[in-house]
Amino acid sequence: MNTRAFITGVSGPELSADEREFIRSERPWGFILFKRNVETPGQVITLIAELRREIGEPDAPVLIDQEGGRVQRLSPPHWPPYPAGAVFGVLYDVDPALGLSAARLSARLIAADLIDLGVTVDCLPLADVPVAGADAVIGNRAYGTEPGKVAAIARAVTEGLEQGGILPVLKHIPGHGRATADTHIRLPVVDTPRADLERTDFAAFQPLADLPMAMTAHVVFSALDPAHPATTSATIIEQVIRGVIGFHGLLMSDDVSMNALAGSIAERTRAIFAAGCDMVLHCNGKLDEMREVAAETPELSGKALERARWALASRRAPQAFDRLAARAELVALIDRARTAGA
Repeated sequence: MNTRAFITGVSGPELSADEREFIRSERPWGFILFKRNVETPGQVITLIAELRREIGEPDAPVLIDQEGGRVQRLSPPHWPPYPAGAVFGVLYDVDPALGLSAARLSARLIAADLIDLGVTVDCLPLADVPVAGADAVIGNRAYGTEPGKVAAIARAVTEGLEQGGILPVLKHIPGHGRATADTHIRLPVVDTPRADLERTDFAAFQPLADLPMAMTAHVVFSALDPAHPATTSATIIEQVIRGVIGFHGLLMSDDVSMNALAGSIAERTRAIFAAGCDMVLHCNGKLDEMREVAAETPELSGKALERARWALASRRAPQAFDRLAARAELVALIDRARTAGA
């Protein structure tokens, strides 16, 4: 059966009757979970099973933002805390091999937590390169301020997720590090010249262009398109994301309900598809908005369908893994990072 080119959240830890009917009738490609959807491991397993049952797709992708640090939807007491991305950057500066090992290990442990629940996609890694004066929305989520280092750590995170059977989503392409506003609140405008963007922001994404999925940035790059954020800019998607960066995987928007985007939810959805995104992401679980998104979303077809199929087909079976030994090793590495000043 065909699905529609959007990913949706739901309102709470259980599905309402209206949500069940919406999922059955509108057939989203996938789902995304947030803290409001999470209580206990058993409850999450049940919720995910119900989401897939309602759509009739036992392998429908289920996404989550499980980075570590302050962006961690699964948290104590049922799930362990994980370090923020900056910790790996500090370790990398002490010894690149240690930094990469810690990043890979943390992601592998996160993958083990997710696969236990039935989650199959993590919105990670970040390749954003923050600069002085930028909004703290990225902050210590970033792996560093040098593109090569950021790309190397992002690759290690990707490897850890993939070894655990979890698909990665590269974000926030083509870069959120210079944004001077939180896109949840308002639209940031970056006036940096194109040459500088290509040397720094875009350069961090280029070595990761082979990843199966990526999420856009709701950021205006005035040197490229002064009128539209990357998410709704055909120029940026074609020339930069698909061109300069060379990303050819499944491209999804960041959350269509964020205040950085202008217009109604329906207008935003149309603009996202018109710009060349393959998939719209809607996160807040508000059913009236979900219906607006669905009404403007086509069936998944053409190149978008090919990319979606390729992305899902790239997921591997989890490799054998000693979770207790890996967690002890990660703790030792984090202690070393703290000693180094993380």
